[in-house]
Parts: sequence; C-alpha cells; structure tokens
Amino acid sequence: MRLELKGITKRFGPQTALDDVTLELPEFHALVIIGPSGGGKTTLLRVMGGLAVPDAGELAIDGETVDFSDASLLRHRRSIGTVFQSFNLFPHLSALDNITLPLEKVHGNSPAEARETAHSLLERFQLTPHALKKPAQLSGGQQQRIALARALAIKPRFILLDEPTSALDPEMTAEVLDIIHELRGEGRDLIMATHHMGFARSVADQCLFVCDGKATETGPAAELFGNPRSESLRKFLAKILKY
Repeated sequence: MRLELKGITKRFGPQTALDDVTLELPEFHALVIIGPSGGGKTTLLRVMGGLAVPDAGELAIDGETVDFSDASLLRHRRSIGTVFQSFNLFPHLSALDNITLPLEKVHGNSPAEARETAHSLLERFQLTPHALKKPAQLSGGQQQRIALARALAIKPRFILLDEPTSALDPEMTAEVLDIIHELRGEGRDLIMATHHMGFARSVADQCLFVCDGKATETGPAAELFGNPRSESLRKFLAKILKY
C-alpha cells in the first residue's frame, strides 16, 4: 500500500497531538510507528483509520484521498481491521459472537456465512475450544487473538494495530507477535504502533518515528535503526534499547 499525509494537524483543546504531519511513503506492506508515549502515535493511527478527524490536512491511501465527511468515514472504517491495545471485545458476547456480530450487522453476511468465517479463524488461531466463552473467561492473549480474528474476518484493505501487546505478559506478548509476524509473511498490509523495537525492526518495510506530534524521521527499518539521522531518534533508541 501507499500512504501520503499533507499537513495533518489534530488538536484536543489547547494540546496539539499532531502538528503539521507531512510525509509520503512508497509501496510497503508493513509500516511500524515508534516513538515515546504521548508523542502522537495513537492519534495518527486513529486518523488513518477514520476514528479521528483532523483539524487540517489531507490523507491519501493508495492514491485515494480520504473524505472525512460522516458518510465517507463510515465506509472507510468498515474497510479497515482495527486491533486496539485494550482488546475492545463486547463483554456480554461469546468469542464466536464477537466475530460474527460485525459480519452480520455491518457487512451484511448471513448468519451461516458469518459463523463459517468465524469458526475458520477460531481454528486457525487455536481458539476453537474457547468459542463459547465470554472475554472475562479468557486470558489476555486469547482475547487479543479474538480481536485479531475479528479484524481479519471482514477481509480488510489493511489492518491497524495500536500497541496490541501493551496489556499482555511476556508469554502472551510473544504469542500475539508471532501471529502478527505470520500475517506479515502472508503479505497482508499492516500499520502498527509498538514499543517492541526488535519486532519493529524485523517486521517493518518502513518505519516512522513520531515525537512531539511530528513525523520526525521515516525510512526503511534497517536504515532507521542502524543509522538514525535525528538527535531525538538517537536519544529515543539509546534510552529504549539500553536494557
């Protein structure tokens, strides 16, 4: 996919979360966004996913400018699989129903089609024994795998992942990262914010460093990690890779 942002600005009251973000990324399958907490990563992902409307600027995906009107944003959101750091599963529904509900109510699948898709993904992610359990009965890793299955079920244009392992312990983190790596190996288009630098370096075609609301540095992952140009990125990597 291709991505172009021109002057994207987003404010929350007096705070500027994104400050005139302008960049053009060539063809890629996996973009990983890194940077300090509070630097603008999540807001940028939300703008890309149509979950936040910028105060100024333009966004184009694969050469198509995103229309931020209500009706167009609804269509845009429906074409993207989004995985949040807090899972965002419906707590009163089973794992199976968390996947089938969007397929039936939003994407117009029949109940039989939705269940077939859901069972296939539950089997793939080794979740079949947990199909009828509610989120509270599942581990964090299992919940996040269901969130990934739900995102894949709609056959999205691309998948957005916002710190998908931040709420998980190390073993569950590895489990979820393995699945994301597998999806990347299939050639799926991913945009992901993460603090896992080793994973970012291994999975990304392109890497973007966001700091203080600005797209400070971008380029191939090996280049960004191996030869950071900006002082802010050098300090960030030195700090986060120290241990």
